[in-house]
Amino acid sequence: MSVYVTTDIPADLAEDALEALEVARDTGRVKKGTNETTKAIERGNADLVYVAEDVSPEEIVMHIPELADEKGIPVVFIETQDDVGHAAGLEVGSAAAAIVDAGEASGDVEDIAGKVEDLD
Repeated sequence: MSVYVTTDIPADLAEDALEALEVARDTGRVKKGTNETTKAIERGNADLVYVAEDVSPEEIVMHIPELADEKGIPVVFIETQDDVGHAAGLEVGSAAAAIVDAGEASGDVEDIAGKVEDLD
């Protein structure tokens, strides 16, 4: 487990979170990549943040969990960058993503956020 991974996310919850990201991508708004995700967190626009566990060097995303925690935004740690990128609609991996407008996934996002907060 990487240094920045603060919570061990169960596989079924991670899968549900990726499905919610896909729905939000199609019906809402999603920010992709470390920079866009960081901006969404800083502005308080993110509803749910995704961070890949296989980022190297780790310093690229190390600030995201702490920043999200300060803003009260739940973070889901996903096993690979490819999983995050593909769920966000990219053909390549992404170190991070954020749901800004959940669209039709709003109920799922609220449920996932609650479960992630309960894990802490």
